[in-house]
Amino acid sequence: MRAPRWWDEHVLPRLVDRTMSGPQVEGLRAATCGRDAVRGLVVEVGFGSGRNLAHYGPDVTGVLAVEPADLAWERALPRIAAFGRPVERVGTDAAGLDLSTASVDAVVSTWTLCTIPALVTALAEIARVLRPGGALHFVEHTTSDHPALARAQAVVQPVWGAWAGGCHLDRDIPWELERAAYALTSHGRRGWFVSGSARPMAHSGHSTPTGS
Repeated sequence: MRAPRWWDEHVLPRLVDRTMSGPQVEGLRAATCGRDAVRGLVVEVGFGSGRNLAHYGPDVTGVLAVEPADLAWERALPRIAAFGRPVERVGTDAAGLDLSTASVDAVVSTWTLCTIPALVTALAEIARVLRPGGALHFVEHTTSDHPALARAQAVVQPVWGAWAGGCHLDRDIPWELERAAYALTSHGRRGWFVSGSARPMAHSGHSTPTGS
């Protein structure tokens, strides 16, 4: 069962904008997007209402936004104006990026990899558009490494996923990155959150099987 379309288009963007804020969330955004992590031209998948813009350092020259919700994009416009650097909406689905190969310096995902339906394809697209040396910087929901919490995530997932835009609380993000041939350069788990960065192994001349 999925939530009705009006929920996904008109209610969920407002809920996400309101709930994905606060000191803990903003701290995770800052650690993921901050000046020591991200530079140059950035693709942000799951741009939402633009809350990450306030955390980008001065070395970020522009942001290419991938965002499926028109309402979220509209709510981002004041933050885009305040950002003062180019921000362009370049698509609605990370599984099909209309960008040239090796054209961006970094990709940022904050609570989006857990939601993308075609994640394997999206990770391949992210690897394609990254320049050598570029990385994917992320903070996501993930399966907890605490068994009791992981069981609770599995129990609530059918309802959560239906009403949270397809978000997967029980998706193991580090495992998904590794099977997509990314090298985790840093990551840490806290409860059901995981954050860090990863680089496509193909850029270093190595690859691993992707599984199925």
